[in-house]
Amino acid sequence: MLSFLPSSLRGLIAALILVTNTLMLVPLLISVALLKLLVPIAPWRVLCTRAGILIAELWISINSGWMHLTQRMQWDVEMPTSLNNGSWYLVTSNHQSWADITILQHLLNRRIPMLKFFLKQQLIWVPVIGLAWWALDFPFMKRYTKEYLLKHPEKRGQDLETTRKACEKFKHTPVAVFNFLEGTRFTPAKHSKQQSPFKHLLRPKAGGIGFVLGAMGEQLDTLLNVTIFYADSPEARRPTYWDFLCGRVNHVVVRVDQQPIPQKFRGGDYLNDEAYREQFQLWVNGLWEEKDRQLTQLADNRSR
Repeated sequence: MLSFLPSSLRGLIAALILVTNTLMLVPLLISVALLKLLVPIAPWRVLCTRAGILIAELWISINSGWMHLTQRMQWDVEMPTSLNNGSWYLVTSNHQSWADITILQHLLNRRIPMLKFFLKQQLIWVPVIGLAWWALDFPFMKRYTKEYLLKHPEKRGQDLETTRKACEKFKHTPVAVFNFLEGTRFTPAKHSKQQSPFKHLLRPKAGGIGFVLGAMGEQLDTLLNVTIFYADSPEARRPTYWDFLCGRVNHVVVRVDQQPIPQKFRGGDYLNDEAYREQFQLWVNGLWEEKDRQLTQLADNRSR
């Protein structure tokens, strides 16, 4: 609707709506979270959790509104028609830009439960939004380096314990547990440093979803494997979030593949069972090989 305006002006309008949306809804969300904290009755807490999710879904819907208002986006999306808001899902995607998260929320909002992802512990201190993540029961993980664990072996396995505690909360209300398997955004420099065997992807890190399936394997039986491709962006420069706000991302291709999670990987011990861990990593690498072929095909189609 406002696509006739200069891109920087559209970016300012979109950013203003995003900030206003956040500042208006986060206090309401935190109030609901405090009510849940103060009344330790299970049904009440479940009710508060659902109320918080409704607020978050409204926040996403308003963000979708400024996307429609300020952008002239060409969408090429394929996803299953069988998705529903009352099931539990494990969701993953390739990661190229901060815009990935907004795109995923926009496309999946109310089609599946709200995406919840594991965050670094430091992110709880991000102004305003850190409190929102806390209020929505996003799990915060404290990462330890290999060197630190050698000096403090008693800390080994604490990430798994954090995952288990988070997943206990997830068992009462349908959830889509989300994880960027690459762990960070793709850049040519990171790709080269890793010596990644994939053309368009960084190496996947299987531990995060391995822990989740160990804790929630009886509920998480479906994987949504999402592939995002920015068809009008060169390989060497993925769009920034400012590019996205300004409407400079004109053509996005999204493929959502739904598949069952093999029974043998549900409820296993990723940390201590070496045979299980090796088989699980082979499965994840297979998913990434298929995703890399898909991205190669999409890139080839663009160049024609």
